[in-house]
Amino acid sequence: MSPTRLYLDHAATTPLLPAAREAMADALARWHNPSSPHAEGRAARAALEQARARIAAALGWQGQILFTSGASEALTIALQRGRAAGLRIISAVEHDALLRAAPAARRLPVGPDGIVDLTNLVAIAGEQPLVAVQHANNETGVLQPLAQVAEAVRAKGGILLADCAQTAGKLPLPDADMIALSAHKFGGPPGAGALLLRDWSLIEPVGGQEQGYRYGTENLPAILGMAAALEVCEPWIDRAAALRARLEEAIAAAGGICVAAGSVRIPTIGAYRMPGVAAAAQLIEFDMAGVAVSAGSACSSGSLKPSHVLAAMGWEEPARSEVIRVSFGPSTDAADVDRFSTLWARLAARRRAA
Repeated sequence: MSPTRLYLDHAATTPLLPAAREAMADALARWHNPSSPHAEGRAARAALEQARARIAAALGWQGQILFTSGASEALTIALQRGRAAGLRIISAVEHDALLRAAPAARRLPVGPDGIVDLTNLVAIAGEQPLVAVQHANNETGVLQPLAQVAEAVRAKGGILLADCAQTAGKLPLPDADMIALSAHKFGGPPGAGALLLRDWSLIEPVGGQEQGYRYGTENLPAILGMAAALEVCEPWIDRAAALRARLEEAIAAAGGICVAAGSVRIPTIGAYRMPGVAAAAQLIEFDMAGVAVSAGSACSSGSLKPSHVLAAMGWEEPARSEVIRVSFGPSTDAADVDRFSTLWARLAARRRAA
């Protein structure tokens, strides 16, 4: 019999937690529109607002919460409707969704370690920029020093937008004015997310739902699933750190190279180069062996286009096309890591001998 498939692509999406599934099933039996004035609609509205309060409590957030379809929409709303008077500035390693939302934004470069260089931001003459910087990079796991970034942004009278898709539910929220998150990254359902705001004045209203800041009926079942997932998230970052250290020791022994090895990274994500073996070939080999990993962001790995994140860090071809991403979830254990690292070593040795 073939072995059970091994899933190591949790940064793309992670399994729905039982508590989230149960909350959604219950909500689907109460399917009414939260905007309707009748008793059923009012009950749905009450459940929606309770979910908003539950999510704020789970995250320790004191501001407002705007429900969205996910982090991509939250980032787009923040960038395109943010009230900042000055420039739009984004780090060079942001998620593809943010790059698409602000193609003309000025870029903050990063060093070989993947950390943003704040020199350009400090030197900007204009005041009140809107600056977007990820908390943890979705390809490399590198954690940005958002406390320092926030200090630099506020010295300019600006607004800081943090993409916390990979950290919400895993690490404490950073000190940012706007924060984007996505439920399916922490055990909630796909199609639900939020933009956290210090206050509503940070973005322009458009009318419609969500206090007039978003059009469209709220996805109540998914929102209730998101709330339930956040409430039952267990602290497992320390365990993930031990697993990744185990993996990286094995990969290094097999001749692999860890991206940004010296940087502070979220323990759930690692990026690794297998010299001489294209990422596309690696993905095929691992998939045939029953292991799911990815090359870069899930939004771009299907096209296998060169990573703009690695390019911004100074990686050149063919090296940056030889990197894959491995990401852990709460169910990942040492046996999973050992199984993958054994496959990695076999593939690397076979390709060297070819």
